[in-house]
Amino acid sequence: MFVLNVILLFAMIFLLLEVNEGLNVINYIVENYNRVLFVASAVIILTMLMYAYFYFECTELLRDMSKIIECFVLLDIALFMSFIIGQLIDPNARPFAFLALMAATLLGRREAVFLNIIYSLILFIIDINFTSGNMWVNCACLLVTFCAGMTAVFITPAIKTRIQSILMVFVLLVPAELIIGVMEVLFVDEMGANPIVLAYGALGCFFSVLGYMIVLPVFEVMFSELTVFRLRELTGDDAKLIKKLKDEAPGTYNHSVVVAQIAQACATAIGEDGELARAAGYYHDMGKLKNPEMFTENQSDYNMHNELSPELSADIIRSHTRDGAQLIRKNHLPEFFADCAVQHHGTMPIKYFYAKALKMSDGEINIANYSYSGPTPRSKIAAILMIADASEAAARSLKDRSPKAVEELVTSIIEERLDMDQFADCDITLRELTIISHTVAVALSGVYHNRISYPKLKISKKDKEQ
Repeated sequence: MFVLNVILLFAMIFLLLEVNEGLNVINYIVENYNRVLFVASAVIILTMLMYAYFYFECTELLRDMSKIIECFVLLDIALFMSFIIGQLIDPNARPFAFLALMAATLLGRREAVFLNIIYSLILFIIDINFTSGNMWVNCACLLVTFCAGMTAVFITPAIKTRIQSILMVFVLLVPAELIIGVMEVLFVDEMGANPIVLAYGALGCFFSVLGYMIVLPVFEVMFSELTVFRLRELTGDDAKLIKKLKDEAPGTYNHSVVVAQIAQACATAIGEDGELARAAGYYHDMGKLKNPEMFTENQSDYNMHNELSPELSADIIRSHTRDGAQLIRKNHLPEFFADCAVQHHGTMPIKYFYAKALKMSDGEINIANYSYSGPTPRSKIAAILMIADASEAAARSLKDRSPKAVEELVTSIIEERLDMDQFADCDITLRELTIISHTVAVALSGVYHNRISYPKLKISKKDKEQ
């Protein structure tokens, strides 16, 4: 797949040469074979370095075919946009930070830094061999592409809304205008006095952000990317399943909102993606939509389980993890949500119905018939959801909701799951579990704090006027 995408990259470069030379491209290649071979060799070496970097530093990326495609598609689009805008308008008006913005959002900071370096060098090599631009102009473009791209990489993680994305234009203006201005002043004889290049630099910043805003939603859908923008759209009140949960299972919805807030706080505290944890919290109990009246939080005075056998009740309750994963996949939502839905109870027993069955039976009871089918959490966020879900449900029944009592409850829940090997398949540490325990306790103490008893005193309008 990597080699195939390198071939497609060469096809893109050939297309750019076709655009530049028109029908004379074959003659150009024959007459300038040394330039063509140099560009080809340079691109091969750079892509080999790219492969080596991913192999040693980001092995998981090479295991994911869609990520490989995503990297090269970004590279192809960025080169095409830069070349076309450079030809039609001006080299300084190219969207030099587009690739860095996209890579930082979709792939991560380290990957974005390296891809920005590769992109800057490939673009520079194409410029000095296939365009007729001044060498100083090409050097300025290289510096602007690298420096503005690096700036974009470092500011992108702080961007949480689409409006903030638009404001990035002004941040990118700083390195772009500084470099272009310095080059214009120092090399005025070679480049020629042309103050309008500063306006072209500003246009390049605008094109970078505009391309980012247009192309990012396409990548979110094509590659199922969970950007902060996509996550917030999926957790909005108008999201299909969220709206359905709110209407048909209001108790579960309120429980999910609290769990989502706790999960976000815990994930942030241990360095995980808080927005992702929050979104997963909203969807972790979606399976309860199948039989909402079977779950305590959605019941009024009547409990339908009173008419059912403990084994049947346990089967209905534990099926909500599997039903949730199926519902999430049916609605083409991220697979990560489905994983969290099916993993957040692990293989824990449903103690209420297991105890009820023990009272009704004189013989041995197979606890597996009263336990969730798993699997146990495979990620730290799934483990956080397991703790937050159990803690929130248990905290509702506490009579003493003091911070100390809540922390003791959360600690006992974590210890119970440790004893039952629920965290054996994820790389969460004891230190992180301690942080999570404290964070959950603080959050629950704030949600379910004790209140004073209000006096039974009725005040009339007449009393108020006096």
